[in-house]
Amino acid sequence: MIIRTAEKIKELRQKNNMTQSDLARKLYVTRSSVNAWEMAVSIPSTEKLTDLCAILHTTADYLLGLDTSEKLPVDQYNETEKEILYRLVRYFDETRRT
Repeated sequence: MIIRTAEKIKELRQKNNMTQSDLARKLYVTRSSVNAWEMAVSIPSTEKLTDLCAILHTTADYLLGLDTSEKLPVDQYNETEKEILYRLVRYFDETRRT
């Protein structure tokens, strides 16, 4: 499980166009901590795991490898922002069908 988590952290960090240093700053940890997580040398604390999920726009189940489908949690956004996200999803769904 730790190796899957390490891979997911790195994958999502890169998808969010962040360096290890960028992510470390947002989490108030050292870059070497982020590197250790991505190398499966250590794992983030429960508190940092929660913060990671918010920053990387994912769920703990996905990050821990318990769920293989990516999800985009929207509870952190206001109603206007959620509507924009839903419109984008509908647009992509319609584009894919044509």
